[in-house]
Amino acid sequence: MTKKLFYQDGYMREFEACVLACEKTERGYEVVLDQTAFFPEGGGQYADPGWLGGTEVLDVQEKDGTIYHTMAMPLEVGATVKGRLDWDIRFERMQQHTGEHIISGIVHGRFGYENVGFHLGSDYCTMDFNGPISREELKEIELEANRIVFQNRKVEITYPSKEELASLTYRSKIEIEGQVRIVTIPGCDVCACCAPHLSATGEIGLIKLVSMVNYKGGERITMLCGFRALNDYEIKDENTKTISNLLSVKEYEVADAVSHLKEELGSVKGTVASLKQKILAYRAAKISVDEEVTIIFDSDLSGNEPRELMNLLLDKGAKMCAVFAGTQEEGYRYVIGSKSEDVRPVCKKINSVFNGRGGGKPEMVQGSLHGDEKAIRSELADII
Repeated sequence: MTKKLFYQDGYMREFEACVLACEKTERGYEVVLDQTAFFPEGGGQYADPGWLGGTEVLDVQEKDGTIYHTMAMPLEVGATVKGRLDWDIRFERMQQHTGEHIISGIVHGRFGYENVGFHLGSDYCTMDFNGPISREELKEIELEANRIVFQNRKVEITYPSKEELASLTYRSKIEIEGQVRIVTIPGCDVCACCAPHLSATGEIGLIKLVSMVNYKGGERITMLCGFRALNDYEIKDENTKTISNLLSVKEYEVADAVSHLKEELGSVKGTVASLKQKILAYRAAKISVDEEVTIIFDSDLSGNEPRELMNLLLDKGAKMCAVFAGTQEEGYRYVIGSKSEDVRPVCKKINSVFNGRGGGKPEMVQGSLHGDEKAIRSELADII
């Protein structure tokens, strides 16, 4: 079994160890050491990154008490190697995991809910609770959590005996065999956990609950702690400042300004839509519908305008109308309609000739194709 140095000292950044085994696998070389400070993947947390003997550690897994370090290059069996953790990432994860204990402890104490799912990813941390939490309650949980952070409570690690464990009330998501490791944040949480944690809550810096969604009858909460919370704030602060400058309003007035701008935009869109309807009606009045098929090509038409123009021309008396929006280079969107003819054969034919796609009902078809305007006009004339 590998000696787990991360249990002795979660702040250990470097260590020396003897290489006990090194075997080639499909993923690289699996190295076993007599001792390691690398935390293996488990409990919803990724493995620690870092280096052994100057070579990057790609993954760390534990099986039956032995920890396997996956590496791209082999290490000599019997050699003594120096291990070095990527400390920034380890510390950041300790911030998240200790923060998770605080949030889970508060939720459990206040509502009796269990943390039934935990994932500590590379850029976010989620917790799943098996009961409902309101938005107002989430704010209260966050405020209480940060009070505990600012009080800088000591994080206690204990290894109780079976007799002591029997009389201890603690959280645990799984049945644990052998020695149980208990992480305690006084007045907040008592939980069985194997991961490295901070020595005091103050090192978390800040806990921010950034989102919450309903999940399997309960809630999934996304949390950012410490440096992750700071980075999130910096990004949002920069975005807020940019929007503030663009709208010429104070930063705290951005939301109201955007809301007002949205209302104005909605009004402008309504005006534009009304003007476009009038323009389409004016254009339709100027277009002759004397041919067997009225064909229109217009690169300025967008949205539902091709269909609206077609309907105006059919109402005017066109026997069949085909409207094409787009360009020869980018391709055309088309709509073809008639009040007296089945236009589906026309659709099928031009799709076949011009590598198009589309379909519809006897009175109207829609689709897209690529081709030359002159060739398309000629083909429609031949079909009709």
